[in-house]
Parts: sequence; structure tokens; C-alpha cells
Amino acid sequence: VQLQASGGGLVQAGGSLRLSCAASGIVFSINHMAWFRQTPGKQRTLVAAITNGGYTRYSDSVKGRFTISRDNAKSTVYLQMNGLKPEDTAVYYCNAAHFTGGNLEHYWGQGTQVTVSS
Repeated sequence: VQLQASGGGLVQAGGSLRLSCAASGIVFSINHMAWFRQTPGKQRTLVAAITNGGYTRYSDSVKGRFTISRDNAKSTVYLQMNGLKPEDTAVYYCNAAHFTGGNLEHYWGQGTQVTVSS
């Protein structure tokens, strides 16, 4: 299983980035996908999630600025980030999860750094 995240970088406040996470080794369409982020010394927190049926949810801090989407044909999940703020600076990780026989199976990507300068 591999989740390959890309699209991070350095951007000025107010700018935009689009993160991508390409999955392989899993049946992408059955997985719920999510983006988390983490800063040094803090726990990883949920940014946005999209179910296998396309329902989405967002953390309050990014609602209205970020959009999560998925392309099952490309086994890829995206995170469009607009109106970036310095507090969005973090390593962003994608996650894939599904239930099998009542057990949760989930996988993490390697992370991509997003840095927003003021």
C-alpha cells in the first residue's frame, strides 16, 4: 500500500495550493479519505475528510477555504487550499480508511510540507 502525497510548498499568506494523494495497493473507491496536518510537538489533527460516497467534512479552522475532492478513476484525493494563513503551516498527511469484518484498516501517506509566510 502506498499513499503518495505531493503539492506542498512555500506560499505567501492569501495564496493557494493544491495537494494530491495518489493511492496504490488499495481498492480506492471503498476507502474513506482524509487529510490531516501536524506541527512540531503537536498531535496530528483532521483537516478534511471525504467518504467513499462523497460526503465531506472540514475542521472549523479551514471551513470555507479548503475543499477536499476525490477522483476514483485516478485513485487520487485532492485538497484545494485557498486563502492560506500562516497558521496553516504544517506537514499534511493523507489517510485512507475502511472497515473490513468490523475492523478498521487505515494507511498513512508520507506527508508533504506546507509553509505559509506572512
